[in-house]
Amino acid sequence: MKKFPCNGCGVCCRNISGIEELKDFDLGDGVCKFLDTCSNQCRVYENCPEVCRVDVMYEKKYFHLYDIEEFYALNLQACEVLQNENMKNKIKERRQLCYYR
Repeated sequence: MKKFPCNGCGVCCRNISGIEELKDFDLGDGVCKFLDTCSNQCRVYENCPEVCRVDVMYEKKYFHLYDIEEFYALNLQACEVLQNENMKNKIKERRQLCYYR
């Protein structure tokens, strides 16, 4: 079976607010309490919730709605949106830092 092509950026783990299944993991700012913010790696990856695993969620919940390629494409689109938003926020923060110097 193919595996979801995650690049390990950690942006999804920094945006978990609003995901009901992960509310107990949210530090209150949308960041998962198990994210190592230095390495962007999950500290409980081997035992992380199923909702965090694209492949598992496809097999359990979405296999009858999409084929695997389509499901990966939808998840990659969501990932790209989060990464772009994250980049915009970083640029904005840097501009503010430069402005206040």
